[in-house]
Amino acid sequence: MKDENSYKIILFDGVCNLCNSSVNFIITHDPKNKFKFAALQSDVGASLIQKYGIDTSKTDSIILIDNQKAYVKSSAALRIAKYLNKGYPLLYAFIIIPNFIRNWVYDYIAKNRYKWYGKKDSCMIPTPELKQKFL
Repeated sequence: MKDENSYKIILFDGVCNLCNSSVNFIITHDPKNKFKFAALQSDVGASLIQKYGIDTSKTDSIILIDNQKAYVKSSAALRIAKYLNKGYPLLYAFIIIPNFIRNWVYDYIAKNRYKWYGKKDSCMIPTPELKQKFL
């Protein structure tokens, strides 16, 4: 795999409609191309999960790998927002809220994401224009 320090990696649940919509949102608001993406279900995703010792029974939606460190749940989401354009970096201010409160909200949404947003039978396939953003 190319140098992981040259970009930030977002692992996402490839069959989750909410996660796929989030990936599309991030791509739209990432004009500096700081992020690369891989589905948790992909070979690359599985390799990174193992490398960073991530327990997917405790977090299975979005994971951020930045500078050789893995961030999960609300910490991942807020750190991602920090690098987006427009006003989204302001959301990073919520990092001051205690982790257990932020993650309670995050876990509630993650637990209900298939019920509320639906689920695909297979991982999304990026368009040819977006293929370079995926590992």
